[in-house]
Amino acid sequence: MGGAHRKGGPQVTVRTEEGAAGPVVPAAQKGARDRYFDALRAFALVRVITYHTFEWPWLGLVFPSMGVMFALAGSLMARSLERSAPRVIRGRLRRLLIPLWVFAPVIGTAMLLHGWLPGPDVLYWVLPVGDPPGNAWGEQAWAVLWYLRTYLWFVLLSPVLLRAFRLAPLPVLALSLVPVVVLETVATVPDGRLGSALSDLSVFLFCWLLGFAHRDGVLDRMRPALVVTVAPALLAAGAWWAFHHRVDGSYDLDDIPLAQALWSAGFVLLLLRFRPHFGGLARHRVADRIVKIFNARAVTIYLWHEVALMASVPLIDIMWNVPAFERDLPLDSMWFQFTIAWVLIAAAVALFGWVEDIAAKRGPRLLP
Repeated sequence: MGGAHRKGGPQVTVRTEEGAAGPVVPAAQKGARDRYFDALRAFALVRVITYHTFEWPWLGLVFPSMGVMFALAGSLMARSLERSAPRVIRGRLRRLLIPLWVFAPVIGTAMLLHGWLPGPDVLYWVLPVGDPPGNAWGEQAWAVLWYLRTYLWFVLLSPVLLRAFRLAPLPVLALSLVPVVVLETVATVPDGRLGSALSDLSVFLFCWLLGFAHRDGVLDRMRPALVVTVAPALLAAGAWWAFHHRVDGSYDLDDIPLAQALWSAGFVLLLLRFRPHFGGLARHRVADRIVKIFNARAVTIYLWHEVALMASVPLIDIMWNVPAFERDLPLDSMWFQFTIAWVLIAAAVALFGWVEDIAAKRGPRLLP
């Protein structure tokens, strides 16, 4: 995962390996880190972990993390595809799959010890084009892999998606919401792995293409008046759908695909069109360092955060047996579990984060 580019400065036309003209990119920003993107990704990860700890349904409305993460990834994918597509796809798969291959034996062994008997579909742990299997005991840990599966499919489809997008950017962007509307209002989502994959791809397709629009400068060319008209309309439609199609009385966007798609579309459109200057983050060395670590270890943090939350429960149970801890620590507080989970996430980063360096063909480091 890397940075992106803002407008401003002298313009150059980037040429691909085939010699075709690529998108216009600010020369001064070429190859530079975009600290705004870095901060968004770090905040998105914090929000995901906060939601998985407290399960507050309103968090998705405050900040739709997954839509943001897919948009950022889409922008970076469009930038990378200025090079050879097969090479780019191999690199993305390597960065995704190697951390998963380290995660899988640990979780798989734990599930085996809790009665899991794998079948032929265990191969989805090797190449997650569908949801990897598991048992109920480990579901909290492996359920988050839907994001890796969706990201994998977007990576594989991106050469075709980017070509279609560049033929007619705004029409393709608008039409990208049609699949989720059809699946959620007219058609029936198929059962099983196919249905899950189609549903998630349709929900976040608009956000992924928004990343393309950011990278190619399409968003910067859109008039602010148009954006502040379209984005609130999408947000309003998403909110209306969420509150009129509650699941078990909850308006949690994670359970309402069309609301998730519309709300994320409007929210991310505003985030990417009106981008504040985050260069000042470099002056705050601690904050900048934390953001850098989050970005360099994003896959590790995401993969292991639910394991950390699971492990925090028995760890706190042990603390109840220590009189001093029972007396002085808020062991029954969710905030205390949240704190313990972050300590365990830090341990996971120390133990497994170097795998991301190997996957990126860098020398392994304890911290970037």
